[in-house]
Amino acid sequence: MIAFESIRHSYGDREVLRGVTLTLTEPRVGIIGANGSGKSTLARLVNGLVTPTEGRVLVDGLDVAVDGAAVRRRVGFIFPDPDAQIVMPTVAEDVAFSLRRRKLGRAETARQVREVLGRFNLQDHADHPAHLLSSGQKQLLALAAILVTEPSVLVCDEPTTLLDLRNSRHVTTLLEALPQQVVLVTHHLELVEHWERVVVIDAGEVVADGPGRDAVAAYRALMSC
Repeated sequence: MIAFESIRHSYGDREVLRGVTLTLTEPRVGIIGANGSGKSTLARLVNGLVTPTEGRVLVDGLDVAVDGAAVRRRVGFIFPDPDAQIVMPTVAEDVAFSLRRRKLGRAETARQVREVLGRFNLQDHADHPAHLLSSGQKQLLALAAILVTEPSVLVCDEPTTLLDLRNSRHVTTLLEALPQQVVLVTHHLELVEHWERVVVIDAGEVVADGPGRDAVAAYRALMSC
């Protein structure tokens, strides 16, 4: 469960979120809004990449501002550009790097890396230079490197921005099949139109919140004004 309690956030004198109160319990939650609406800031509050100016963010009852380390063990975060998350030379090394804090033996680390690469159809690229993958494969690698740590929540900030429609649908299909709670920030409305819940952010406020089809219709109406 993710709870935003009376959240306000400013960058300097520019207020980007105001009075946001939400409780997210659904397995799949979409967040949509225009550029600059505050949706990415809202997403980054969940794992402490951003700390609210006022209010609290709770993940499974843990205050992100107080229990940041424990929250980050529960919350995985995917950025729009996978190159920002790839830190090691090869695909397998990048996934193994995510497991470093678990202090697993070499054999167990290798087993878990093989397993997660297989889940994302990257097993034949284990020794491939990570930054030379296609855009779609890089995003799959970013997902693999996060999910190998077994978070309970996955927050994805526009993970399909650099992908074509085929790879966008592929990544979204993978997200929908995950056991984790998924919070997806996106401009690709068709990807979340059938989701159980979609939140619309405009000018830092929640202006619509409900089933995907209804929320997307409200957002389209807002943008046509």
